This record gives sequence, structure tokens and C-alpha cells, in this order.
Amino acid sequence: MNRPLRLAAAVAATLVLAACNPDPGPLQYGANPELPEPKRGLLPQMVIAEPAPWGDRMPVVPEGFEVRAIATGLLIPRQTLVLPNGDILVAEGRGGHAPKLKPKDVIAGPIKAAGTTRVKSGNRLTLLRDADGNGEYELQTVFAEGLDAPYGLALVGSDLYVANQGAVVRFDYQPGMTQAPAGEPEVLTLLPSDINHHWTKAMAASPDGRFLYVGIGSNSNITERGMNAEQDRAVVWEIDVATGMHRPYATGLRNPTALAIQPGSGQLWAVVNERDEIGPDLVPDYLTSVREGGFYGWPWAYWGKHVDTRVKPENPEKVAASITPDYSLGAHVAALGVDFSSAAMGPEFADGAFVGMHGSWNRPDPVGYKVVFVPFRNGRPAGDPIDFATGFRDEDGTTRGRPVGVTVDPRGALLVADDLANIVWRVARTGARTGPMPPAPGVPPEAQDAGEAAEAAPEDAPPQP
Repeated sequence: MNRPLRLAAAVAATLVLAACNPDPGPLQYGANPELPEPKRGLLPQMVIAEPAPWGDRMPVVPEGFEVRAIATGLLIPRQTLVLPNGDILVAEGRGGHAPKLKPKDVIAGPIKAAGTTRVKSGNRLTLLRDADGNGEYELQTVFAEGLDAPYGLALVGSDLYVANQGAVVRFDYQPGMTQAPAGEPEVLTLLPSDINHHWTKAMAASPDGRFLYVGIGSNSNITERGMNAEQDRAVVWEIDVATGMHRPYATGLRNPTALAIQPGSGQLWAVVNERDEIGPDLVPDYLTSVREGGFYGWPWAYWGKHVDTRVKPENPEKVAASITPDYSLGAHVAALGVDFSSAAMGPEFADGAFVGMHGSWNRPDPVGYKVVFVPFRNGRPAGDPIDFATGFRDEDGTTRGRPVGVTVDPRGALLVADDLANIVWRVARTGARTGPMPPAPGVPPEAQDAGEAAEAAPEDAPPQP
């Protein structure tokens, strides 16, 4: 660590009040976590991730599975999308342009930055293709560039939607194409991007394709910039794809970083990063169904009706209306990815959701830095999370990767975007090939064969018909 960073860490340590618990309790999981009393300090206790290359190491996955890096050298991969022919799109970039809140951000900023990648923001989509089904993605090419911190991705028919940090844009997509059509994409809807403290714009499409749901995070931890800065923030928008009109679908979600539609029910779910600076075990990040018209507490309350006394003026009516989330993932795990599983993942992982945990920076004993599987029963979370991909961080603090987006490939694999090592990992059953995509309703046969038709496509190949 360089000298300025060591100094910042030392200053941060001295500013933490003794009220912060030096020996935090265990993480609470599930629907009914026992929450400790808030313990406020000027700054949270900070532990720096020490980046190091993977070398000959790999993430650790369950017995019967194997993991391989299917794309390397990316420029900050965040979220992925499996296309109907089996191609994969990767959104790459870094956003945000919030001014620092002194002195907190001046001290905390370098500490957080030390645990992130140093490469430049890609501001692009990369396409990956395994044309022969052997599990090796031999084509890695830029699909679209010149974007603005792309994050959320959704395909509805021939419309490919990308949630940049400031707008949802649309590309025409045809099966098998390796580059987006020339010219600027169509802007469907502008998104709030002033300050943009939480810049990621998660996205999912409704099952009928009529609506897009976009998660928009708050502009502060707990309203430090004033409530005016929180207009249209900490919400999930519902956007009409025919008109671009939008409305708040749910509110009070501090930072909804990933959205997914539950198969069968069509229910929208989200993972949400909660607030900081009231102790190492508060407030739990969570996985929850997102109710239309629901209010989830931020900023006045957390985990249902627990009042956050830092927020003035108080709002008892909002506290009374606050919905308790479905499932606690533990405080400060920084969940940034979620996707529902399928039978193709095998019986032990058939019913539930995978969650990518980017990892803490503000807890004395670091947490997260892994992918977990949350089992479901009767459509609801049931039981403790199961570690699915670990080994991203060692006990000595050496950090080789940080999971972000997770995407279930219908052929029976999990894709994990690693934005520290700039890798996309694929976890599949040992010895399994990718094979053809399973038939999907409404997908034309040519979409299933597009990968084979373009097996030898060069990186600068034009769009395919």
C-alpha cells in the first residue's frame, strides 16, 4: 500500500468511535434476523481488499462442478445476458460522478478504491460465442461501444435494451449478429443521473415484454445531501416500452443493484444494498420480492419498521408503511447480482436464486466476496444460503476477484462477472459441454443455429442477418 493510502487508513481508524463493536456478531440470514442496536461512529471500521492476480488459482465451486474463465481482459464487467442462440453479452464500465462529502469521502474514497480494478471504464458491450459447444468461447468481440456506464441488459423480441447510467437505450437485434447496427442507439427513457452517488441501473423485463423495470439507487447513504437530491431515487421504475413513459413501481429501496423475474410466478425480485455507519451488523443487505406500490423504508426505517434516528424530520407514517424484506443476506455483503436457477443446474440447485456478493469494505471482519445460492420452497426463500463460488478472498486479505452479476445459462451453468480480475467465469457440471440452447417459446429456429453459422466469424465481422 502506498504512503497516502496507509495514512488514510490510519486516520480512518482513529476516527471510529469506541461505540463501534470491535467484535461483531455472526451474520444474520433469513426472514427473521435478530438485529443488534445501532452503534454510530464518524466512520465505519474499514478493511482494505488487497488485489492480487489469480495466477494458477480458480474460484472454489461445489463437488461435481468445474469453473473456467471464458473471457479475460475485460474493462470492468458488471452484468451479463445470455442471448437466444447462446451468445453472451457483457456490460462493462464504471459510472458515478458524485462530489465528495468531506471529510468522510475524502478518507473513505481511497480506501474503497484500493480494493477495485485500475483499468479504465469500458463503456461498451462485449459479445462472447462458443460456436462448437465445447465450453471454450473462442469469439470475444466488441458488440457496441461509446456507451455510458452500461449495466442492466434485457432482450425483448428484436429489441435489445441497455440501461446506461443516464438513459435506457435500444438496439435492433437479430439472431447471430456480432456487432450492433451502426449509429447511435435509440433513447427510450432518460434516467436520473445528477450526482449519481449510486450509479448502477439494474434492469429486468416483464414476462410479457410490455414493461422494463429499472432500479435507481439513492444519492447518499442516509440523505446527507438533502432530500431534494433524492427525487426519483431509491426506487424501481416501471417503463412502458411502447411509449417510454415511466412511473414509480416501488420506493424506499436504498440501492436496488440487481433485478430478476421469478419463473412461473412472474414476480419481480431485487437485491438491495442497505445503509452504513450504524455498526458492522447493520443494516442487512437483502433479497426481496418487489410489490407494486410497496415502500421499503429508506431513509426513515430499515428492515421493516426499525427507525433510523439520523433522518430528520421523522416520518412516522412512512415508518408504519415500511415493508419488511423477504430475506436477509447479512450486513455489508454488497449484493450486486441475482438470478433464478433452473432444473438444468441439478437437483440441489434447481429451486432458488443465485446472489453475487461484491464484498464489504466497512466491516472489521470482511464478508461477501462470493456467490451464494438461496434455496426456495413454495416460491419463497427457505433456509440458509449455500456457498456456490468462493475463494475470491483469502483470510490474509488477498483479494483475487469480486463477483458482480450472476446469470443462469439455460444449458446448465452459472456466469459470474468478476470486476476486479476483469473475467467472466462459467460454472458448469464437470465435463459438460455448452451444447445447443434449449428451445424457448417464441424463439425462431434460426436463432438456435446462429452460433454454428458464425463459428469462424472474425472479431471485426459485420452484423449478421
